[in-house]
Amino acid sequence: QVQLVESGGGLVQTGDSLRLSCAASGRTSSRYAMGWFRQAPGKEREFVAVISSSGARTYYTDSVKGRFTISRDNAKNTVYLQMNSLKPADTAVYYCSAGEYSSGNEAEYDYWGQGTQVTVSS
Repeated sequence: QVQLVESGGGLVQTGDSLRLSCAASGRTSSRYAMGWFRQAPGKEREFVAVISSSGARTYYTDSVKGRFTISRDNAKNTVYLQMNSLKPADTAVYYCSAGEYSSGNEAEYDYWGQGTQVTVSS
């Protein structure tokens, strides 16, 4: 069993930066690929980024490439999402997830956090 707790969300202005953190508990949490998803009001949850268990591979959705960076510190059981040049379109609840594979499909993730709100004002 893996428990995930996100933090770092907030209200920022267009162009600002935020760093989200996801603290994982559980002895085997470092063996999982870790993903970030987001859900904007009235929309379905969408894939944002994923990092492999070792941290060697990362994948991003096109809309955040060059602006967001996913990383992990397995010694601290924590995954990060550095978000730069934020836009109002990035406004959403951001969820951390853990799964066996580095996938953009949320159905392949076994564990989810409660989410953290990110609001970007224009």
